[in-house]
Amino acid sequence: KSVRGSDPDAALYWLGRMLEAGEDPLYVARRMVRFASEDIGNADPQALQVAITAMQAFDFIGLPEGKLALAQAAIYLATAPKSNATYRGYSRAVEDIEQRGALPVPLHVRNAPTRLMADLGYGRGYLYAHNFPEAHVAQEYLPEELRGHRYYEPSGRGYEEVIRDRLKSWRARTGGETPSADPASTPPAAGSGAPETAPPGPGPAEGRRGRRRQ
Repeated sequence: KSVRGSDPDAALYWLGRMLEAGEDPLYVARRMVRFASEDIGNADPQALQVAITAMQAFDFIGLPEGKLALAQAAIYLATAPKSNATYRGYSRAVEDIEQRGALPVPLHVRNAPTRLMADLGYGRGYLYAHNFPEAHVAQEYLPEELRGHRYYEPSGRGYEEVIRDRLKSWRARTGGETPSADPASTPPAAGSGAPETAPPGPGPAEGRRGRRRQ
């Protein structure tokens, strides 16, 4: 709680109390890794790497010197900007899964590795994001029943301010409208004989599978 409360002094004190009393240091390290995702998240994406690195450093160095790696991580986590947006967003998504069951995948985002799947409409109308400004296009990826649902609501703290502003920019530019698909944005159906019109280099899975079967 002292780390969540952004108090590095209390974090060091209670870390010392735990370790000197005989608590398993790797248990403490695992809790730090969990904390980095649950209470900091994308407000400081580096926090997760710091926690994992501290755990690896302790495992490599051992006692007693390895305690300093945990102390360094505790200070970093305590002083990092905080956000539980990842935790809340994932919890909301799981709640919908539990309440609504396995909803069908939208046809336009399904892979079509066979001619039958292509004939059934799999992948039809899919918009290839890299063909649009900022590699972003308004397109629904959620099941129809969940259209428009938003699980992740970034805070205005740390790097999540950047994420929040980027999402606002995308939504303002597209206005929530899905543009019509053009030939360059939709991979050819498997076995159709149509030329690949996506940009050179790795493309969507549908296009790669289609080339192998032509």
